[in-house]
Amino acid sequence: MFTRRFYSRASGVVHPLQAHVGRRLATRAWYFAAATAILAIAAQRPAEPPKTAARGIALWSLRTLDVADEEDLGAECGAPSEGGLVLPTGAPAALSCEAARSIVAQVRTNLAAPVADLEAAKFADGVVDWLDPHGLWSLAPDAPVAPLVRREGERLLLELESAPWRPCAAADVIGASLATWMKTLRASFDEGLREGRPEGSAPHRSPAEVWRTVTTSPFEDGPSTRNGRELARELGREVGAARAAYGAALDPFVTVAGQRLFPDLTAEAWGRVVLAAAVRAYVPQLDAHGAWAPLDEEISIYDLDLETNPPLRLWSEMTRTALGIRIDRGALAPLLDGDVVLSVRGVPLTGMSGEQAEQTALIEGAPHGPPASVTILRPHVGEPLELVVTPLPVPAREGPAPPAEPPTLPFDAVRYAEGRVAIVTIADVPDDLGDRVGAALARVRAEHDMRGVLLDLRANGGGSTDGAMAALGHFLPGAALFPMRRRDGGVEVERAPDVPAEESYSGPLAVLVDGDTASAAEMIAGAIGSYRRGVVIGDRTYGKGCAQEYLDDEARAGVLRVTTLLFSLPDGAPVQKVGISPQITLSLPATTEREARVAQALEPWRGPDVRDPGLVREVPWALHGGRVGPCRDETVCRALRALGTSVAAAR
Repeated sequence: MFTRRFYSRASGVVHPLQAHVGRRLATRAWYFAAATAILAIAAQRPAEPPKTAARGIALWSLRTLDVADEEDLGAECGAPSEGGLVLPTGAPAALSCEAARSIVAQVRTNLAAPVADLEAAKFADGVVDWLDPHGLWSLAPDAPVAPLVRREGERLLLELESAPWRPCAAADVIGASLATWMKTLRASFDEGLREGRPEGSAPHRSPAEVWRTVTTSPFEDGPSTRNGRELARELGREVGAARAAYGAALDPFVTVAGQRLFPDLTAEAWGRVVLAAAVRAYVPQLDAHGAWAPLDEEISIYDLDLETNPPLRLWSEMTRTALGIRIDRGALAPLLDGDVVLSVRGVPLTGMSGEQAEQTALIEGAPHGPPASVTILRPHVGEPLELVVTPLPVPAREGPAPPAEPPTLPFDAVRYAEGRVAIVTIADVPDDLGDRVGAALARVRAEHDMRGVLLDLRANGGGSTDGAMAALGHFLPGAALFPMRRRDGGVEVERAPDVPAEESYSGPLAVLVDGDTASAAEMIAGAIGSYRRGVVIGDRTYGKGCAQEYLDDEARAGVLRVTTLLFSLPDGAPVQKVGISPQITLSLPATTEREARVAQALEPWRGPDVRDPGLVREVPWALHGGRVGPCRDETVCRALRALGTSVAAAR
């Protein structure tokens, strides 16, 4: 079963260098509304009743992977999730040689079209980045690992693409170097630990100094510039100072900090960690919009802010610290912004990657998930606090619940001739966009002086294909929309829902676009233009005419996002690397980013003309005689003036 979703341009292009900065960000603005793919992928896995995790914490659909479990799996990434997400353990992602090859082969097989060979140097840079979540292991200037990865990069790349049963010798060579480097870093950490917690000495820092140490991030927000030995020693001092201030209650977290930050793995085990990093670097090098994530970081590859009912989260924004994470915003009561979280559901957060920590914060079954135990440090409290976050219970109700009101789209009414025009701003394409557009059109129908509707899709990076088709149903009910081609040449055609006449809109329509209008937003604008249902006005769009699907990888170790489809407009015109040319051009701020400039972007595809002839119709705009505005945005007024004076509009 495939779950299709158009991946927005802004968050969908995952280049290794972008990941290079993004993974190490100490501060992350995570506004996660985990995509439908979470539920759809979980639905493929057998459901089971609530179970008790190994640590004795009741979990509905999270599974705790202990170290023993990991060893049983050959140090693979997590375990197959049975009914939901994996609860991260903090262990580095790892893959066997054959598992890594199977994932690479799966991506190459499912990619919508062949692409050029990868560049070994860029691939090696990506491996260096994905290998290091802390700026210690490979990214630190004094780390011997990065030069070795770059020397071995071409061989590692060839081994990933090799036939089965050949050894991954390059990964083993890099793994041996990592095993040695970890011992060096651990020695520096232990030295700092002794400095921060001198034996037989009373704590020598004030409570304010200790709290500042506990809450400050030692990790760099951007490229790594600090030597690994220096950072390891500072981490030791900070952890030691916290232990001296809070006492033996922190001992378990001190122990885990050393184990997580400097894992004591064999050279062979480190080689498997290298292979997981290699797969994470390989996929976006092959597929400009693709990604792979292990099960305990899978929410990191889903699109953002597109879900109607997002899962509940313990926090919205965080900063990683030496002993856990600091909540920066969006704490779920009884947690408070500013708390330092040491553990969630019995799993310490110290030494976790940002992706693992964010998945740990997710409470499934939102908005009424199971309770979550959380251990925190709080200002002016001299010991760790044990809290239980209990989501609100489902209130008792007689009869079916009333349908939830969809969020409203920004709506404005601008003078146009003797009436007004509705300006509906659509910033992205969520799953429920059809409901939101329907609500906006209900407002239009309620007014008696509306002369038309302008959909403002500027800077809309896209989102959900379901949302795009649902929105189009209000303007093109039941229309054949987008031919989509897979790698095997098979073509399928999407149709708009057949929205009842009383809920659809048949009046004058225009769509305002620019160079940042992309993906599913281009679908909306392109279909309206193809059917001549409305006027597309503005600047040429971004040109992302491909779709991604989320797949369980065949190694059962993680989740893939792969570009499996190319689409064209209903009249067959290509979108990929071409974009949509407006019927009326406006001079707008230049856009430097285009799909055509993205490395490894797929080539354009022209599809068949699938338009329903009976639905190809023009609905002209009335002339306005110069009576337009005022507008909050002058570009909107420029568009309306052009609509009411252009032959393309008043035809």
